[in-house]
Amino acid sequence: MRQIVLDTETTGLEPALGHRIIEIGCVEIVNRRIASAQFHQYLNPGREIDAGAAEVHGMTLDDLRDKPTFAEIAAEFIEFIRGAELVIHNAAFDVGFLNAEFELLGSAWGCTEDYCTVFDTLKLARSMHPGQRNSLDALCRRYEIDNAHRELHGALLDAELLAETYLAMTGGQAALELDSAAASERATTEMAAPVTHAQLHVVAPNATDLGAHRDTLERINASSGGACVWLKP
Repeated sequence: MRQIVLDTETTGLEPALGHRIIEIGCVEIVNRRIASAQFHQYLNPGREIDAGAAEVHGMTLDDLRDKPTFAEIAAEFIEFIRGAELVIHNAAFDVGFLNAEFELLGSAWGCTEDYCTVFDTLKLARSMHPGQRNSLDALCRRYEIDNAHRELHGALLDAELLAETYLAMTGGQAALELDSAAASERATTEMAAPVTHAQLHVVAPNATDLGAHRDTLERINASSGGACVWLKP
């Protein structure tokens, strides 16, 4: 199972008001293990960044003028997420922005859900911890995920933290994944290995052992009305 933990940073809160994505961060999880594959891209939004948003992530338009536009990285991004399950905290926000970006490219690009499914960890957290704070910072504290280095929001950093948090919330990271072919070959070799007499230590029963065994069989025979098969010739 392939999952992509995703986070974005934006110029503001409302794509309907023309706000744009300025950073996409993705971390891959394969069979419940955090993998090495990542997708990370800063984007030129072509518009100013709201002061409130800049306070959250610390970026300004001047920082992004030399970065590519969403249109320039859209195809690469789609190939990275294609066929996976996106894991997002407050998915409606990020998917709303992604779909707004696709809409600007034209109807032929479709929407996020055309390429993958979406799982919202905020909904999961609210069902698991009703009435409690369920921000990413709160979940990191609850599940003892170290986020001391998170002074500002960043899409890739937040995706990395969410990946660890999601695995903790849903039962932990899987045990070390073994290569199935290698494991199968090793098991076959071990099963096929000849057993020699030198490997076995045989302990013969003494007279006391044999007597106790005989007494047990007699009791079984009596209680079963003479049906003990081990006493039949």
